[in-house]
Amino acid sequence: MNLKEIKDLIKVFNNSGLSKLKVEDGDFGLTLEKGDSAAPAASAAPVQQTAAPAAAAAPAPAASAEPAKEKELPENAVYITSPMVGTFYRSPSPDSPPFVNVGDVVKKGQTLCILEAMKIMNEIEAEFDCKILDILVEDGQPVEYDMPLFLVEKV
Repeated sequence: MNLKEIKDLIKVFNNSGLSKLKVEDGDFGLTLEKGDSAAPAASAAPVQQTAAPAAAAAPAPAASAEPAKEKELPENAVYITSPMVGTFYRSPSPDSPPFVNVGDVVKKGQTLCILEAMKIMNEIEAEFDCKILDILVEDGQPVEYDMPLFLVEKV
């Protein structure tokens, strides 16, 4: 992670409702934590990686994915993860239908959801043709970088 990426991450963190954020990337680790003051405390240190970042970042979605595991996941099932810290939205507005639902088959480039970061709405698109097996986060929920959002099957 370079200095510009770290500065951008700190800006997003400051404008989010999160109180703590931990990012691990190989031997690099970064923990941001908001205290009583307005300025966040940031620390960066080498870390020994004991688990995959996606698994460490999201223990709750792993629990909600257990029913899908009981159904024996297809061999080509993969997670679509969050490319940034932000707020997850399933639809373009509260009164609009969701972009995708469980069971939908989507094409490469089709919008899956919106992630709001720093008051900018970022459309997250499918990088490949796939079938939605599970939606792992709730509408309006804060998400972290590399957090699993969807369980999909490549088609």
